[in-house]
This record gives sequence, structure tokens and C-alpha cells, in this order.
Amino acid sequence: MRYITLLTFLFLSTFCIAQNKIKGQIIDIDSRVPLSFCKIEYLDKTFTTNWEGKFNLDISAYDKPLIITYKGYHRKSVYISKNEQFVVVKMTIDLDTYKKVEIYTDNTVNKIVRNVIKNKKNNQPENILGSFQYKNYENILITANPDSISSKIDTIRKKRLFRKTKIKLDSSNYKFKKIVEKYHLYQTEKVNQIQYNKNGQKETILASRMAGFKEPLYEYLGLNLVSYSVYENPFEILETPLQNPISNYGRRLYNFYLVDSLTIQDRKTYKIFFQPKKLQSSRLRGLLYVDAETFAIAKAYYRIYGVVNINADYTFDYYKKEKLWFPKKRKFTVLKGNNVDDIKILGRTIEFSSALEPDQNSNTTDQIYLTIESTPFDIELNKNVTFKNKGIKIEISKDGIDKPEKYWAEFVKDSIDIRRIGTYNAIDSLSKSRKIEKKVYVGKKVLNGYYPISYFDLDLRSIVKYNNFEGFRLGFGGVTNEKLSERYRIGGYGAYGLKDKEFKYNFTPSYLLHRSSETWINASYTDDLDETSKTTFATDSRRFKIYDPRPINISTFYAHKTASIFIESNYLRNSNTYLSIFRSKITPQFDYTFINKENAYTQYNITAVQLAIQWNPFSNYMLTPKTRIEYEKRHPKFSFQVTQTLPDVIGNDFNFTKIDFKTFYEILFISGQKSALLFQTGIAFGDVPLTHLYSLQPNNLNRDALLQRITFAGKDSFETMYFNEFFSDKYVSLQLKHTFNKIRLGYRINPEFSIATRMAWGEINKSNSHIGLNFKSLEEGFFESGIECNKIYRGLGATVFYRYGPNQLPVFEDNLSLKISYFLDLGI
Repeated sequence: MRYITLLTFLFLSTFCIAQNKIKGQIIDIDSRVPLSFCKIEYLDKTFTTNWEGKFNLDISAYDKPLIITYKGYHRKSVYISKNEQFVVVKMTIDLDTYKKVEIYTDNTVNKIVRNVIKNKKNNQPENILGSFQYKNYENILITANPDSISSKIDTIRKKRLFRKTKIKLDSSNYKFKKIVEKYHLYQTEKVNQIQYNKNGQKETILASRMAGFKEPLYEYLGLNLVSYSVYENPFEILETPLQNPISNYGRRLYNFYLVDSLTIQDRKTYKIFFQPKKLQSSRLRGLLYVDAETFAIAKAYYRIYGVVNINADYTFDYYKKEKLWFPKKRKFTVLKGNNVDDIKILGRTIEFSSALEPDQNSNTTDQIYLTIESTPFDIELNKNVTFKNKGIKIEISKDGIDKPEKYWAEFVKDSIDIRRIGTYNAIDSLSKSRKIEKKVYVGKKVLNGYYPISYFDLDLRSIVKYNNFEGFRLGFGGVTNEKLSERYRIGGYGAYGLKDKEFKYNFTPSYLLHRSSETWINASYTDDLDETSKTTFATDSRRFKIYDPRPINISTFYAHKTASIFIESNYLRNSNTYLSIFRSKITPQFDYTFINKENAYTQYNITAVQLAIQWNPFSNYMLTPKTRIEYEKRHPKFSFQVTQTLPDVIGNDFNFTKIDFKTFYEILFISGQKSALLFQTGIAFGDVPLTHLYSLQPNNLNRDALLQRITFAGKDSFETMYFNEFFSDKYVSLQLKHTFNKIRLGYRINPEFSIATRMAWGEINKSNSHIGLNFKSLEEGFFESGIECNKIYRGLGATVFYRYGPNQLPVFEDNLSLKISYFLDLGI
């Protein structure tokens, strides 16, 4: 009994003391970024916040303020009330001193950082080890802490015009709390083997399971939200490159502060804090623990505060024989930030609000967070490691998809998280009842322009089309899928134009020559129409659009009957290759005559070979049991294509060569914004008819009034350039675009603004050889700039562009283009 009385007394004493203890955080009032190592004075004592701006303090006199000072900010006095348990102090910049401040910079710490950079090559396992391999268990959770969620059922009063206020009970918090008490919102696990030798690195996924899916979504198995090595530059967070503080250029962007020295695994280390010189920047902040002898990183903590709050923690083990710090564990967490935008992870949406205080918020999804933990085991250093690596970064074992529960229990046996047990059963049941796996399968097909129907994939693009020449074009087409055969496929379509009253068709049988390189040999026969002077790359990926806006307004087509044999392959590293030989009978469907060597052609034959290569040198590829996947799409990407006619072969009429090149580069920012650059050029020399020259994708109707020219905007097309206005046999074009974050204007009205500039130059020789169409040359250049307001409502938007420069038209209105834009979001 006396022990119970003693324990009760101790508990009550602790409880009473705790009533005077507060927790707090100090942040910048504008950026809401925490301010590290702020000075706090209270009752003649001085304290400092930690590197995340947080502090704990015992309050005994509520009439005495906390005096908070920080270089570059105004001094602030804060009084704590008796009922407060958590306080957020918002500091304001002192504009008179802020620009002059460079805090936490001294010679000692900078010397240490310089040595870290200097010795990186001596501390990276890839540089000092001949080879290594290890296995790794990785667990991804989307979850929430049930203790942070209020179980209160809220009352919502909705005012209605001329009627009584409607009262509704909102039990979403209560239901959500009950769910996360039983299991996590989502979970996926994998066991992989990492192998490295002097030829490169390869990951083999030995086992994987993903809640809700019998067969995992392979793209997510390659998910790498943060750089695995702390020495990488750029250092990646959420697949967005950032300058690493321990790089020559990165050192200029950050200030460093030597906090302390301590011992880790019997080795002296320096504890160094770093943060951006521009304090309001959303760049990395963190702590580095540096080995005092080797200047290697022994432990690292990274934070980013902004659209989302990101924590990345690294720990290492020291190997005496190799004198090396090798990865021990990595943990990555994404929490709510200072935003109200949505974040989509694993097909689900996590919505974060701007609230920083840890209240039991009515918005339950504020409490959701993503966490990734990876733990290496079975580590082997400097052992003989061999593997095949032909551009494949990740390979998935065929027998690793259906491992028993007993296998996974070995990796979570030390866990006390009972919610893990029910997560798979709950989500598998939900996925089965809602047919989620089937919907994902169908969605992937739709993104590529098909809809699966048993053994056949219906071609969605072939059903209905419209243009000025054919009018409405009705058709049916598709290709057999893997359910019928994984080695053979037969594709084709048939279509009928209601205006030209002509039938068109295509037939393409194919055979798989080599599975791992996805090498297909195809034969094809086509009787159809094509756009005059269209530039296409045979290796471009096929993506589905509800509409293809440009052909709607085109009237200059040519008919062609084409027989071809072609090979498609992924054999070459990081590339897609296309090789064909074809013969086409060309008949222009407009008034056109080509004068060549004193002969007049109104129809002609072309026999040619074509080689096309798309090279993605910076992308990473995954080999699944079914196909190869570009799981990390990195830029720039390069496309090259050459077409050469074959003189005197099967009645070929002309001798010409076409060489085409383009590169695309996209920069993604962690804020969600992105910038893009598209550079494209081509040259055609020899006897080239107008149908096979370049027209640079114009998309403006030849009508006088501005409103009469309103149609749909195209993708990467010149919106103010009129159809058939310019033709070239050599050209160069550059397009620049920056897309900002969505702006919330009202209910379901969230426009996404972009600014774009497009320019092009071109020339044409033997312009007198083309009779029938009047056109101009682009020698002086073509320039347009505009604003796109996309996704205003249900994917609909608007664009406005203006033409300027040497080819500007005399009438102001003729240089303007107003278009409707549309983006289809399938949510996959």
C-alpha cells in the first residue's frame, strides 16, 4: 500500500510541476521558417533555442516577459499566460541590419567544412572501396498519430438564402481517429540488394509488397525521395535537386556554426549547424557530425521548411579496417508545411494547411505524414561483386512479388507497432471491393491512348476526329494485348470521313524478337491522310488526349499509301531506337505542283529509310518481369532522326535527306513550380516536295476577326502563326516556359498560370519549285509571347499570345491569339 501511495505522490508532484512548463518555437513571421539558436532571456537567465527554433522553459513568474533576440531581427518581448502550453513566437526582420548580417560564420568552422569538401573522395564508399554489396529493408508508411486528432463531433451551420440555417453534424474527425487507431492509411515494403563495383551500381528488388495490390505498382518501387548519399551534388529532396552544403558552390550559399564536439563510436566529431545565408530561403538547414580525423560525415540531419516540412536523418557505422563511415539507417519524413496546396503521394492526396501550432485541428488530414525508413543488413565490403548492367538501374526478381507473411515478420519482429498487422488486410479488402487494381491497370492503358477490352485494347484516338478536310471522321481501331499473346500482336484501324466520303485503314502485325530489350519487328500497310509539312519523331511516346486541337483547323493534307517494315528496340543503353524502310505513294489533297528537274509532279512516290533515336542519358530505368520502365525521368532528353530516300528503288521519284533534332529540359522546383525549355531544329536538302518540308506547327486560323480565330490551344505550337504562312527546308526554334503554382480563387476554381516565349528562324531554297500555295520564309525570325491560364475549372482554361518582331502584322488585332486550353487529369 505504501508503494502505491508513494507512486501516486510522485505522479501528482510531476503533474503539478508540468503545469509551469511550456514548449515553444520561434519562426520568421513571413516565411514561417524556424530561427535556429535564438537567444531567450528570462528572469536573469539566458537560454537558446535548438536548431529547429524550439525550446522548453519552466515559467514561474507570468508577469515577467521572455526577451528574444536574433541577429537581423527586431528584439521581441513575449508574456506567457497561465493557460498556455505551446507558444509560437513570430519574429520580424529589421530591414536596417538584416542585409548586413552573416551569422555563424567563423574561420574555424569554415576550415572544417573546406576539409569535408576536400576529403569527399576519400570518404565516399564508391571511391575507396573496390566493391560492396548489402541488403536493405525499406518501409513506407502514410499514417497519422491518433493522439493528435480530436474526436469531437463538430456542428456546422450553413446559411441558406430565404431559408432557415441548415445544421449538420460533422463526424469526420471522429471517424478518422477511429481508423488510424486500428491501422495505417497506407503501407508498402521492399527488400532489395544494392551492389557496386567499378562498372557501376545496381539494385535488385528481392521482395516487395504493396497494400491493395497483388502485383505492385513498379514505378513506386523506384521511388527515391531523397539522395541516398550525403555527398551527392546536387542533393535531391522530393526528386528536386538542391545545392549540397558540402560542395564548393553550396558552401557559398550557407553559413556554418560550430555548435559542439562530441564522441560517436569512440571517435571525436564536430557538431556543425548550417543554414542559408538568406534566412527566409527554403533551402536546406541541418546538422552535420564531422569526424575530426577523416572529416567524413558520421551523422546528418536535414530539414526543409516551406510548402511541406521535410526531415531527412542519416546515421552511419564506422568500420575500422576500411576507415570508413558506412550507412546504418536512413529516415525520411514529410509533414505539413506553411501551405494549403495538395500533395499527391501513391495516388492519394494529402492535404496540408498553413497552421503551424500542433492543435487538434478540425482538418484531420493536417495530421497525416509520410515516412520512409531504410535499414541495411548483410553488409559485405571489398568482396567480389559481379552483375550485368546495361543501363538498368533496378531489376525486380520474378519470385519476389508473392512472399509469405513469415518472410516479412523477420524484418518487423522488433516493432511494437500493432497497427501494421491490420493495414494490409484492411486496404486489400478495400482495394478488392472498389476494384482499385483494375482501375489502375485501365488507367495506365488510357494514358497511352487505349482502353482494354478482354484480349483487345481499343484505340481511343481512332473513334472520333474532326478536321476541315474530312469533317467528322468516325473509326474503330486497336491492338491485341498480352492476355492473347505476349509475343505476337496485331494492330490496325479503319475510319471514314463524312465530308470527303473516303475510307482509310491501317494493318500492323508484330512479333517480339527479344524480350529483355523489347525488340519488336513490325510490318505495316496504311492508306490514310497526313498533315502537310508535319514534323514528328518516331520515338516520341504516345499520350492520350481527348482532342488533338491542331488538325481540327487544318485543310492541307496529303493522301498516302505506305507499306513499311520497321524495328523498335530498347537495346541501346538509356535509349529508344526505331529503324524502318518504307514506300509511299503521295497525292496532295490541295492545289499543289512540285517542279523538279523540269518535271511537274502532282503526285509522286517516295522510298526511304528512317533511323530515329531518343537518348535519355540522365534517366534511370527499371526492368520488371513484364517490361522496362523509365522510373526516374530526368532531363535533358535528346531526339535525333534521319530520313534518306533510296534513288531508283521501287519507283522512287526524288533524292533528299532530312535530319531532325530536338532536346527538352525541364526544371522542377520544390515549391511546385517548373521551368521548361524545348529546342528543335531540322534541315532537308535535295529534292524535297512541300509535303515533306517544315511548317513549325502553326495553330492560328486564317480569319479576319479575333473572335473568329478562337479555337483550342495546342501543345508546343505557335499560336499566332497562321496555317500555311511559312515553310522552310531548314529551321531552328526555341520555346521557354515557366509554370507557377495553382492560385485558389474560389470553389473548384484553381487556375495554373504559365508564361511562355517562342521563337523560330528558317530558310527555304528553290521556293519557285512549289506551285499552288503562297507562303513566306522565316529568315528574319518569328517571335511570340503569352500567358496561359490553365485548369481554371474542370481542366478548362484560356491562353493569350502576341506576335512581335520582324514578322509582326500591320493590324494590331491580327497579332493576337485567344485560345481555349484543356488538360485531362485522370488522377493516376
